[in-house]
Amino acid sequence: MEEMFCKQNRKFWKWKNQTGDEPSAERVLELYGTIAEESWFDDDITPAAFREELFAGSGPITIWINSPGGDCIAASQIYTMLMDYKDDVTVKVDGIAASAASVVAMAGTKVLMAPTALMMIHNPATIAFGDHADMAKAINMLSEVKESIINAYEIKTGLSHAQLSHMMDDTTWMNAKKAIELGFADDILADEKRGSAADTEGYAFSASAVERTLMNKLSGKAFRKPEKQPKGRPVDELKASLYKKLL
Repeated sequence: MEEMFCKQNRKFWKWKNQTGDEPSAERVLELYGTIAEESWFDDDITPAAFREELFAGSGPITIWINSPGGDCIAASQIYTMLMDYKDDVTVKVDGIAASAASVVAMAGTKVLMAPTALMMIHNPATIAFGDHADMAKAINMLSEVKESIINAYEIKTGLSHAQLSHMMDDTTWMNAKKAIELGFADDILADEKRGSAADTEGYAFSASAVERTLMNKLSGKAFRKPEKQPKGRPVDELKASLYKKLL
């Protein structure tokens, strides 16, 4: 009973169609919200529950993602399980696939994004305490985690290690078209009523670059010398002069 309660309490995923009765039947999985609100690390129950449900059926899977991210260890295991799944996995991002959620998206045989959807990649982060040796270990750990994430991005996008590393350093946000241009996604979700995908501009921006630009502008204004006011004649003097001309 306690194990069942833990499974239900920690589940951050939801199967909309998990019959698996027919090999060709599409299974639908939703990953909405934070991935593993509680730590997945050193947790035998939650990963086992996800794997059991994933491999309980067969046939193509559609995964809807709208998540700000979460536990990178959870994302890594989910990515690996999906890569190990023998049938096609179509990922559809209808809101946001940020941080750890973007790693899960990389497991898709095909990745589709809504015209209004966003994807974000950045460096992994953690909380650490201790002396300088503990801090050094934390830094090394984060470096290795970053390398593991880059591996997933590299396989999907074909971008260079250096480019992906810089994009993560800069906390890069991408809209659907830019994600497609860079290889993080394959296509835009089509509007079946219109029969084609919406026409949107591709863009990506670096959060840290935007912050630096803003700070530079603010600093420039703070130290800028006040502009000199143009000199003019007093109003009373102008009135007196005009009065003399009228006389």
